[in-house]
Amino acid sequence: MPKQHVFFGRPLPPLNSRRIPCLLASLAIFALLSLVYIAPSAVPAGPSLSIADHKFSIPKSVKSKWNNINPFKPPSHAPPHQKNDTYGEMTWYSNWKWLTIPFSSSVTLDENRSLLPEMVERQPIYCYYDTTIEKDEESQKAESRLLLTWRKAWWAQGFKPIILSAAEAMNNPLYEELQRKDFDPGLKTDIMRWLAWENMGGGLLAHYLLFPMGPHDDPLLAFFRRGEFPRLTRWKGLGDGLFVGPKAQVGSAIRLAMDTANAKLAKDFLSAVPTTDKGDGEDPFTVDDTPASLALYDAAAVEKKYAKVADAFGTSRAAGLDTLNQLVTAHLHNTWQEIFSDGIAVLKPLPKVMTTVVEPAFELAQRLAHCPKSPIPVSCPPNRPKCSPCLPAHPLKVSTPAVYQNTTKLFTIGTVPHPYTLAALTKQSDNIDIRWIRRKAPRDPWVKAVTKRLLGTGVSTVPRVLSLKQAIASEPSASRSLWFSAERDPPIPDDVDWRFGFAIPAYGEWADDGKSETPVPGPERRPPQPPPDPADGPAPTPEDLARERPLLQRARAFGKSRDRADVVIRNAIEAWNLADTEAWRFARAYLARARVERLKWEEEESRYAGGAGTEKDRRSGWGRWLDSKKED
Repeated sequence: MPKQHVFFGRPLPPLNSRRIPCLLASLAIFALLSLVYIAPSAVPAGPSLSIADHKFSIPKSVKSKWNNINPFKPPSHAPPHQKNDTYGEMTWYSNWKWLTIPFSSSVTLDENRSLLPEMVERQPIYCYYDTTIEKDEESQKAESRLLLTWRKAWWAQGFKPIILSAAEAMNNPLYEELQRKDFDPGLKTDIMRWLAWENMGGGLLAHYLLFPMGPHDDPLLAFFRRGEFPRLTRWKGLGDGLFVGPKAQVGSAIRLAMDTANAKLAKDFLSAVPTTDKGDGEDPFTVDDTPASLALYDAAAVEKKYAKVADAFGTSRAAGLDTLNQLVTAHLHNTWQEIFSDGIAVLKPLPKVMTTVVEPAFELAQRLAHCPKSPIPVSCPPNRPKCSPCLPAHPLKVSTPAVYQNTTKLFTIGTVPHPYTLAALTKQSDNIDIRWIRRKAPRDPWVKAVTKRLLGTGVSTVPRVLSLKQAIASEPSASRSLWFSAERDPPIPDDVDWRFGFAIPAYGEWADDGKSETPVPGPERRPPQPPPDPADGPAPTPEDLARERPLLQRARAFGKSRDRADVVIRNAIEAWNLADTEAWRFARAYLARARVERLKWEEEESRYAGGAGTEKDRRSGWGRWLDSKKED
């Protein structure tokens, strides 16, 4: 009779041929774990273990992987806080690992701290604004509004628009010498502009009537953003509207202008500097072809192409500047519409329950899709004479697809709901408890629905989160989409104009298409949304819509609640929907960081040039570039 083995008083099953492989596999796993955990700590200080003149060491990648899941690993400090990394309740950490780590807490060690891409340094673009010329108050305000439009346009393209004045020119060592020169006033003003530019270290110098009229990925704009300018360069057709170059060559050009032989005849900088226009070694400038993505609205262009604007200047300078500002804004808006000719996609992943959630995004899409008011509706920018003007009767298409589409000609507006908000709308009730979450609530429904077209259905939530982060914040996709949370108040960011680069008309205040509409449309009196496209999914019933709005309001209040029971439910549903929660926090943090960046910059710039070109009332001083007619 075989011997019966006993373990703690209990008989063990006999060891037969079927159990031997399991026993051996268990012993192998135990040996491997022992090697990984015990061997590194038992090795003396040094990079490796020597055995018979052979070196053995455990790869660092293996050790780091096991240490990450080691329950006995000692605690470590969270990454240190960075400058301007908090806005309200939102906080973030900028790091290059953002697109390789699906869940931010793995790096930040904080559930509420999002891992964002490192912020790209914006390339400064300068314009000179003469604050020494006195004008009437109305002209001052009108020119400041035009400077604000210039700033928005360049900011949206990834630049840092900075207005220079005589204060920067006075810091240049050549300023005193210039004051002793008997130059024409126009030439002196132009040299002051260059002195201010050299004082800032060179780079990009533009007039405030030069606007970017092209896509974000335009090669010339991408070249400008890199900030590498080996030669002093200007462009055909732009006159003195744009220069780029290093500080040393800027200083050499200033020296040539200061030593000009025709000081009595030269009226501006280019006429004072000897040029050959051949690009040879004697010419201080490299002259490039006319750019296709830049529009210059100087006095010559206005008089030649925009007679209505020129007539407004004949009435008064303030009226002319305001009319020009409206025309430029309309051209910027129309250019944006041509770039995204396939229309605007307002993401609506769960169409039966998200109509109320996406209402603010749909309204913003309507404002972007319609034609802006313009003093010359069928006109085109100076750099695109064969554009397709916006037709009020045929606005840009607005769709509400359930999935994200990564296409270059389609602009996407995404509204990311908190998992509790989506759960309340899905259940059609705010009576949510842990039992329902655990047994009936789907996991990460929003992320799965949004990325269905990109990744299909048989993929886990980890690659889905990474793909969604890339759509929100990667360099090529960020310029083609806007994402915000469903619970933010107000729903649409109040600084959204800076995101697009032009003033977006208010709802219903776009160009007239000949159809009657409520003069002041409120939420309850606005025209209903058009019939849904069958491809966008099923439409909600009127009963569904009647239940959605109060549920959304209660969900927003629930998110702000500090009641212990509410916090427990909120934590439970966030833990059950890790991917949806990560996407929600990431979108909020990315939008908040962009806002903090702009507010800090605007606060800093409001101290210079009398605050001109800012959204504040501290404005004094105004330029002279469109002074084609002298005022008495």
